[in-house]
Amino acid sequence: MTSAAPLVHVSTADAVTTLTLDSPHNRNALSSRLMSELHAGLAVAAANRDVRAVVLTHVGKVFCAGADLSEATGADPTVGPRGLVELQKAIVDCSKPVIAVVDGHARAGGLGLIGAADLAIAGPAATFAFTEVRLGLAPAVISLPLRPKLDPRAASRYYLTGEVFDAVEAARIGLITRAVDSAEGRETALKELLDALRQGSPQGLAESKRLANAEVVRSFARDADELVQLSARLFGSEEAQEGMRSFLEKRPARWVR
Repeated sequence: MTSAAPLVHVSTADAVTTLTLDSPHNRNALSSRLMSELHAGLAVAAANRDVRAVVLTHVGKVFCAGADLSEATGADPTVGPRGLVELQKAIVDCSKPVIAVVDGHARAGGLGLIGAADLAIAGPAATFAFTEVRLGLAPAVISLPLRPKLDPRAASRYYLTGEVFDAVEAARIGLITRAVDSAEGRETALKELLDALRQGSPQGLAESKRLANAEVVRSFARDADELVQLSARLFGSEEAQEGMRSFLEKRPARWVR
């Protein structure tokens, strides 16, 4: 009997650990298994003193579709949101700078991974949307890393409308660090960042990251429990059940006018 193929590929070369999301059957959704494998990959990078940076990227046309709706029900509705809180916190707490490289669609919880990363590059195929509002939900736990970084007016717009926006707009509002217009530009931008990070000392990088993330860390300490409870309550609501059914059935939700 062969073991299942990994959902997250982990490789280390030239002082960089790369974590590649590869779960095409559910559009790289945040299943419990994928999140567990991401935790393990971050631990590998953190334990290697020779590693200077972590790259979080993906294969296929989707970076991350957000929560795995097939796991959205269970005896304890806080398990899913708490798991995402812990994963985002692991990215924030990792002593190595984490760079998200996105050249595909990112939705809902996928934006939380990008927000938790220290740096983010997005290519021309990247699109972003806070789709929760259209499912009877809200971007609750992903706000922990995002609210300290996003332009407040932009957060209001995209949280409330669920509109899709591109990499240029994502850079303007603070979701990503840099938008590029080609695959070659994406690789060049990544190389520039990695070349710079390789010159940093382990201590210097870790402490500089800690300074840059001070407000994000305070956000987790202050609001994590409350937002986990909010997320659990929303997922269990009648409106959210209708929203998720309508999404899976590819029809408008009953509240759409």
